[in-house]
Amino acid sequence: MSDADTAAQPQTETLAFQAEVSRLLEIVAKSLYSQKEVFLRELISNASDACDKLRYRALTEPGLLDGDAAFRITVTPDTAGRTLTIADNGIGMNRDDLVHLLGTIAKSGTLDFASRLTGDAKKDIALVGQFGVGFYSVFMVADRVDVRTRKAGEEHGWHWSSDGKGTFTVEAADGVGRGTEITLHLSEAEKDFAEPTRVRNVVKTHSDHVAIPVVLLSKDADGNPTDETVNRASALWTRPKSEITAEDYTEFYRHVSHGFDEPWLTVHYRVEGVLEYTGLLFVPSTAPFDLFHPDRKSHVKLYVRRVYVTDDAEGLLPPYLRFLRGLVDSEDLPLNISREMLQRDARLAKIKQGLTKRILSELAKKAEADETAYASFWSSFGAVLKEGLYEDMEHRDALTKLLRFHTTTAGDELASVDAYVGRMKPGQEAVYYLSGEDRATLAKSPHLEGFRAKGVEVLLLTDPVDEFWVGAVGTVMDRPLKSVTRAGTDLKSIHADGSETDGHDGGDEDELAESQPAVDALIGRLKETLGEAVKDVRLSDRLTESPVVLVADDGDLDLHLERLLHKHQQIDKAARRILEINPTHPLITKLAGQVTDPLIEDMAWLLLDQARIVEGDPVPDPAAFARRLSTALVRGLA
Repeated sequence: MSDADTAAQPQTETLAFQAEVSRLLEIVAKSLYSQKEVFLRELISNASDACDKLRYRALTEPGLLDGDAAFRITVTPDTAGRTLTIADNGIGMNRDDLVHLLGTIAKSGTLDFASRLTGDAKKDIALVGQFGVGFYSVFMVADRVDVRTRKAGEEHGWHWSSDGKGTFTVEAADGVGRGTEITLHLSEAEKDFAEPTRVRNVVKTHSDHVAIPVVLLSKDADGNPTDETVNRASALWTRPKSEITAEDYTEFYRHVSHGFDEPWLTVHYRVEGVLEYTGLLFVPSTAPFDLFHPDRKSHVKLYVRRVYVTDDAEGLLPPYLRFLRGLVDSEDLPLNISREMLQRDARLAKIKQGLTKRILSELAKKAEADETAYASFWSSFGAVLKEGLYEDMEHRDALTKLLRFHTTTAGDELASVDAYVGRMKPGQEAVYYLSGEDRATLAKSPHLEGFRAKGVEVLLLTDPVDEFWVGAVGTVMDRPLKSVTRAGTDLKSIHADGSETDGHDGGDEDELAESQPAVDALIGRLKETLGEAVKDVRLSDRLTESPVVLVADDGDLDLHLERLLHKHQQIDKAARRILEINPTHPLITKLAGQVTDPLIEDMAWLLLDQARIVEGDPVPDPAAFARRLSTALVRGLA
């Protein structure tokens, strides 16, 4: 910001918090956290990130360090003044940064964040960290917060102040050093956070892993100033695994993710040889808020020889692993690598390949060791992993082994592809699936009747991504994937009990043969009446309880995919469908015996509308549907 810009700023601006921040602060004020001490962890984590960012920028702009190259974080408790000050000499902020970062929820998804807040502390605690708003936890313990800061490379400092009750002030400030200094004016109830002993314990518990020295400034018994580095100040990922406890990993995960949950899976390993790097990666217990954000950015930090480079290195991990948190530290990438260079660096591609292979392998081990725990992971991240099936040919086989599905026979349990194939019936050549928006609704679909009668298991797919990976993959374990909503499904070749019968006894066959001429005549009448409204009218071997069903021709889009594309205006007109009729249903046999009755025309349209309603599609002409239904009811009651 230039001197002219600074002069144009008013002496003191009073601004209102963004509406979502005000709501957040209200929840924080009601003791969102079960352990209020985590506010200090959040502030130290932010200070550490600020130092890391400046260290990286200084590689190309050394003047930013301004003779102060030894990064540190200082924590100063003042018992008499009832204050706690956390300061760093990192990147700092200017006025615009203060307004943007501390006056709004800066990360994308603000409205989504607000919509998820429930007021239930146990449910909302994870969201605060996921949305990057841990700074606001200071208002659990402070009546007022003052932030004094100067951005590296800029001349003027700024002072931000708020009591967390709806507004904040921003004004220019003189004599501010590079970095950020946050002073908490503690409430009476939380004055113990101004005690050096309490602060020391909190830092050792929650921030020991921070690689920047955290220095506690206090006074000894004689009132003389003392400074004490209270954390180990070494990169946790460089320590031997035998020296790292589960608690260390958890606290580091919370540091890099700004989350409050426990890591579901921790993967820490080192690769040595031609290419050397260390990976410390975590799978969260709960899905991050931006999991389905359009930019699909990774949130794994990239370091080069312990120097922070970036939060979102493009090409470090495939987009379908964007739920991972943690870091990768390379020994081989150039320290001054730019984002543009990262995108083209062959070494980064090899690191990506190694990381992907390792993560998929660890997920497979976890799935084999504990299916119940894996089911929890799958419910959160399964839809994202499926993206890899059409994006990553190289790892498709490994991803296929990780797939889990609800099926028509597994109840609430999830089934793997291996398990499904192992349960396939004699004569069954395809892996059958039915896609839609709701599992309970899918389970009632008439398309499943014939499969249920034969005991054939059908995958129930309810994620929007399912329509895309199924079409791209085509087969799993050398078995074709086939939708049960498509025409041409031959259930007669599948034997429910391993016998050579097709599921019908002789009596059924005789009855069908006797009624065939009348049914053929009905089909002809239906075709004549419905005309261009359907592609064809055929007999069905998939129906056992319903009279009719709509199916897609082999060359057309699947019913659910077409519905999705039409909903998002990707297609203008739906394809005509095939109307299949059940020759053994009482309604069909009754109509076949009255094929010359003029009422057949109304019944033809009622059958088609019934099939549409079952599929969840709207009736094109509700008035005509109501009229025909009334006519049929009157005749039936006569």
